[in-house]
Amino acid sequence: MFDLNSLNPQQRDAVVTHRGPVLILAGAGTGKTRTLTCRIAHMVSKGVPPGQILAVTFTNKAAREMSQRVLEMLPKQRRENGEKPERPTLCTFHSLCVRILRAHIERLGYKKNFVIYDESDQLSTMKRILSQFTARGEKTDASAVLSMLSKFKNAGPNSTLFGDEGIRALAEHVRARYESALHACNAVDFDDLILLTLRLFREHPDALEACRARWQFVMVDEYQDTNSTQFALVQSLTSESRNLCVVGDDDQSIYGWRGAEIANILDLEKHYPEVKIIKLEQNYRSTNCILKAANAVIKNNTRRRGKNLWSAKGDGNRILMHTFDSDETEAKTVVENIEYDRLAKRIGWGKQAVLFRTNLQSRALEMAFRQARVRYHLIGGQSFFDRREIRDFLSYVKTFVNPHDDVALLRVANVPARGLSDVTMERLLAASAERKCSVFTAMHHTDVLDQFRSNTREAIQAYTTFIDTTRRPLVEAQEKPLSLNAWAETWLKETGYLEELRRLEKDTEAADARVRNVKELLETLDDDGGLSAKAMDRLDEFLEELTLDQERKEEKDEAGDAVTLITVHASKGLEFAHVHLVGVEDGLMPHSRSKLEGTMDEERRLFYVAITRAQESLRIFHCEGRKRYGQLMPCHPSPFLQELPEECLEHAEATDSTPVDADKGADFFARMRAVVEED
Repeated sequence: MFDLNSLNPQQRDAVVTHRGPVLILAGAGTGKTRTLTCRIAHMVSKGVPPGQILAVTFTNKAAREMSQRVLEMLPKQRRENGEKPERPTLCTFHSLCVRILRAHIERLGYKKNFVIYDESDQLSTMKRILSQFTARGEKTDASAVLSMLSKFKNAGPNSTLFGDEGIRALAEHVRARYESALHACNAVDFDDLILLTLRLFREHPDALEACRARWQFVMVDEYQDTNSTQFALVQSLTSESRNLCVVGDDDQSIYGWRGAEIANILDLEKHYPEVKIIKLEQNYRSTNCILKAANAVIKNNTRRRGKNLWSAKGDGNRILMHTFDSDETEAKTVVENIEYDRLAKRIGWGKQAVLFRTNLQSRALEMAFRQARVRYHLIGGQSFFDRREIRDFLSYVKTFVNPHDDVALLRVANVPARGLSDVTMERLLAASAERKCSVFTAMHHTDVLDQFRSNTREAIQAYTTFIDTTRRPLVEAQEKPLSLNAWAETWLKETGYLEELRRLEKDTEAADARVRNVKELLETLDDDGGLSAKAMDRLDEFLEELTLDQERKEEKDEAGDAVTLITVHASKGLEFAHVHLVGVEDGLMPHSRSKLEGTMDEERRLFYVAITRAQESLRIFHCEGRKRYGQLMPCHPSPFLQELPEECLEHAEATDSTPVDADKGADFFARMRAVVEED
């Protein structure tokens, strides 16, 4: 359990207010997660049934952390009649919609075992659609079309996003073809999860009433990041009970480019006039010097809910400002500062972070870190689940779960080679489109098979037989529970896929790494420890978790004692003892696009987020020149730097040159000697 006295007065007020709409304005580092989890535990302690509580956030990682904290606070419950004790529902928007759709999607013309397409699956589908109505040799960026389509779907039919009627008509046409292609495979994408749930609520009010009855208390974390469809979902669930608690900070709304609507948090009173607003302003992360700078910057945004962060930590050191002639000098100095801190102040690499506006800035930094042999961890590298061998393995599994998933089936049809060339698969795809069926179904049509030569026909039949045979244990009742691990090892051996991986890699170590990656993922198939559930259901759950969890990046590779290199956008929600903010220049922060698009307020919020990541020290860097396409181009300081209060700053070129006294000097060299002896 928890002690209410451990909370500050504002946190306590938020925790004990259970009914009616509540807006918890939680500034950076003010303990919002603790407040939210304590609120859930307090509600249960006061008699609210746990099953009636729903808390929604944006990432599976955040949902898992919140769930773990809540369970630690709740009293241990005994199982009754063998049933699991009731628990609050703590999940992401997407996984919430999956739960709802698994129960009701048949009403919308889908089967319950629908699959969720990830970005790669969506791209493959869109490329096929675009190839059908673009001229030969003409290439259309499928990724850009998907991005446009996502904005179109989430903005709603009345949006002014596509003012041109021709563009709107084209978007509608592409959308219809895309949705038809997904529906044919009994598949949905991430946007569909919310849109189909809203459609379900509109067309089947009894489904909405069932959800309202189940979740009578709804909480939403990071509310400033919600878009219009997420807001509509939340409003649908709470418009009658009015028991909505949202936690967020309009000053940290930095995802407008992704569809986030800051109006959702600024205009909450329009939809919930009786809302109670509670401000959390005591910061537990940073020193007052850092917070004064952040407050001074963000107050220049006029459309915001006022708040003033403060800390009991004291003033701390002033913010150190550096100016350099080039980005290479900037990067070299960052590394020198970090190494000085490690040797002279015993500050480990793991406590240091370098923040930048765009991924392009990481090149000079990485070069400098490599040359100095300083370990670093670049956030946002290639995902474990984006590696070729992992995508192949998952495509096989998806094919066995749902052979009518064209994207998965086509990806591994000839991996390893089994006589099914690209030309063969294109002809099969065309036949499936003509007959309005899946490729797998087309492969069984005798009139389709008769169009191929005997050796190709035999290869197609061998592939369908392999799929049918391999998936049979998943759909038939077994005398003993099926081990998915052993099942997967069997078909991997039959296909010779692991041998193919080794053959394609010239480097033995790289080949071993790829094989090891597949085996590590294979071992997680039976991770839940219980084989009692049906094999197909367990595989469905396995694929669903992987698809929904977009942040699972290099889970097997711990950063350890390494400097963190990260974009400011990706740093939101994180904190670091010592922060180096590089490239604070006009054109980078604020970005050059912001003046054209009218998003200067969001750029200022991004600068505010960067400042408030620092716990103990903050260094801000900018350059007079930055290399672009091999040439040093002139740069100018960001206008945001003029908004920082001078009393919080220390300029590197004006550092004090007074000699250090003897005692401090002796202490410095003693620390240096200790470090050298350790090394």
